[in-house]
Amino acid sequence: MSIFARIMIALVAILHLYIAWFGIFAWQAQGPATFPDLPASLFEPTTAMAANQGVYNLCVAAGLIWSLFIRNAEWQRKVASGFLLFVATAGIFGAWRVSPDIALVQAGPAVIGLLLLCLPLSQTRQ
Repeated sequence: MSIFARIMIALVAILHLYIAWFGIFAWQAQGPATFPDLPASLFEPTTAMAANQGVYNLCVAAGLIWSLFIRNAEWQRKVASGFLLFVATAGIFGAWRVSPDIALVQAGPAVIGLLLLCLPLSQTRQ
């Protein structure tokens, strides 16, 4: 896996760690400022739902981080690709159902990561 693919995977993982933290711990405190178009009264009754989504994002981040430590190159690429596909799919769905901005923030980096995984590694001389 190229260093560029590793960097992109790490960045996507960091993004999802932040999204997880936000959903699990900061939904009520920072949600109204982050989503000013939503009524402030919405955040308290949706705290459990946001925390549940945060746990999903934490699992995605964990899978991406795990992929960086797999020693077998083929399986490393497969695991990273699977988790990046999950992120890209969620980002595309979010862009369609919630806001087009989600495509840039969530799906965009995942797609870039997938493209970087598809690039062949330079051959090493033996």
